[in-house]
This record gives sequence, structure tokens and C-alpha cells, in this order.
Amino acid sequence: MSNEIATILSNAALAVQSGLDEDTAAIAGSVGNKRISIAGGTFRMMVNGKEQAAIEERHMNVVFVKMSHDPSRTWYAQAYKEGEKVSPSCWSQDSKTPHPDVKNPPAPTCAGCPNSIKGSGQGGTGTACRLSWRTAVVLPQQLDGPVYQLVLPATSSFGEEDNGRWPFRPYVQMLASHNVSAGAVVTKMQFDTKAKVPRVLFSPAGAIDPADMDIIRRQGKTSAAENAIRLNVYQSDEGEGAEPTKRKSEKREVEDVAVTDGTPQDLVKKWAKKSA
Repeated sequence: MSNEIATILSNAALAVQSGLDEDTAAIAGSVGNKRISIAGGTFRMMVNGKEQAAIEERHMNVVFVKMSHDPSRTWYAQAYKEGEKVSPSCWSQDSKTPHPDVKNPPAPTCAGCPNSIKGSGQGGTGTACRLSWRTAVVLPQQLDGPVYQLVLPATSSFGEEDNGRWPFRPYVQMLASHNVSAGAVVTKMQFDTKAKVPRVLFSPAGAIDPADMDIIRRQGKTSAAENAIRLNVYQSDEGEGAEPTKRKSEKREVEDVAVTDGTPQDLVKKWAKKSA
């Protein structure tokens, strides 16, 4: 980079301290591509497809700022081979109908597709068509910081309550039954140690300060959040991978706040008593 360009960029950064506008961030794309992976039963912080850190603890706190309204689906005609990337043969953003870009969908609807029938998966277990739920989260200690994509497999999205912990959809339903939005609480993610494959369960860990709710709403409207819940299928040969840098997650104590009926604080208190 020439000194002249460096000077221009430096002056622009000084003139505008609020960071990239959404148009620039959307076109740049990969600049803001951050996600949390649960591969290997470890919470991994990924940036542009490369692992930056692996959380040593089996739990992690996040705040949901946006969630896809429906799970998505992807089906691969070819068997999975470790280290190999291939495009899916069919995919759906809403688990109802194939995406318009799918050239030869196996069926007109997901419900009527043979690949979505239980037992169609490899070895006669599960389904051949993979279901996942896309969400956007921020870290509770950085509410106005980076937005991360969190993609949850079917095993982490559906199921029964387990000692005060829920898979994703039942967790959101539980919050809704108490008239509490998912973005109004700090959510604790924990790996299910009884599961054979990585499975995450959720529980409320604290309440968001009402004064910070505008930040949560603003984060949910960013291009990073919109992109996080959108299904983007792999159609290139870009490589990824990096040696992880382990770090210890920051621990924060939940403040003992006043409780009133119908508040996120009330819900957290009730859950804490139940799980004690």
C-alpha cells in the first residue's frame, strides 16, 4: 500500500469514528464474516473461515440479536469426505420448498421429499437432508461489538428439556411462554456431555439491562445479523483452516437485581431455583 493511500485511509478513519457503514460492510462481505462453531464439542471463534480461538470451558454465554424464523435444509447427493468441499445438491432456506437456484430438486416440497424421511440418512439413521437453525449472537461483555453467526444442527434445535436446559426451539418457546424475548436475556450455551455428537443446550443466565435493549435491536438490524441467518451454500473452492489459539473465556457474575413478575430477571430467578 502506498503512503498516499495509507494517509487517505487514516484521515477517513479519523473523520468517521463509527466504523464501516452497512453498504461498505455488505459489499466487503468477508470483512465481517464471524461465527461461533461447535465442531468437535468445543466452542470455536471463527473469522473468515479461520479459527482464531477455542474456548476451554464447556459453556459459553451469548445474546441472541436475530434468529431465522424457520430452520434451513441442505442435502448432499455425494457421501461426506473429510477435508473435501462440495456444493449441496438441494437446499432450502425455510425447510418448506427447495431454493429457486436448485437445478434438479428431488421433490417440490421438503415435507414430501424422500431425503427428509427419518431413516434416509447414512446407515439408516436420521435424515439424508440436514436440518439446521441459523442465528446471530453477540457476546454479553460486548453488546455493541461484533455479530457472530451461530448455526445449530437439528440435535441442538429440537428435543426435550434436560434439567433446566433446552434445545434451541424449546428454549425460545419457554422464554415466549413467560413473555420474554430471546434478546432480553443472556443465554448460557452448554454442551450435552451425554451426547455422542456435539449437542448444545440453552438456559437463561441473566437479564439484559433495559437501557441496553436499543443496542440489541440495533445489532439485529445490521447486515452482519441479516447475513448470519441467511443460508449461503458453498459454491467455491476457497480454503480455510488455521491452528487454534486457546484462550480462557471471561466469567461474569450475574447481578442480584430486583425482580418483578413478567420480567427477564424473574425468569432467570425461577430457572436458577429449578436447576439448583
